[in-house]
Amino acid sequence: QVQLVESGGGSVQAGDSLRLSCAASGSTFSHYTMGWFRQVPGNGREFVAAISRSGGTTYYADSVKGRFTISRDNAKNTGYLQMNSLKPEDTAAYYCAARNKPVTTMSRAEYDYWGQGTQVTVSS
Repeated sequence: QVQLVESGGGSVQAGDSLRLSCAASGSTFSHYTMGWFRQVPGNGREFVAAISRSGGTTYYADSVKGRFTISRDNAKNTGYLQMNSLKPEDTAAYYCAARNKPVTTMSRAEYDYWGQGTQVTVSS
């Protein structure tokens, strides 16, 4: 099974950019579809973006479309979430997730493996 470790979170001002990374180990990363989710205290974990095994197909939540970009480098066993034009409402803990299935999904319940999360705080 795959282990996931996120990094790259931090505190920024509105309008700034951050790039989150998700380092995978323990299994062949290219076998897994990958997603990013976020969660604020008291709320459920919500979908942000997902990417297919090859990187050729991506999905985004409407709230981040046009500002965030999901990508992956299978040679480096790493996934990324580039976040531009950040807003205070993007403040959350961000989690990467993976599933060993060929179909890319936006459903949290369909992911089997999760990282520990990285905090992103955007101030106005």
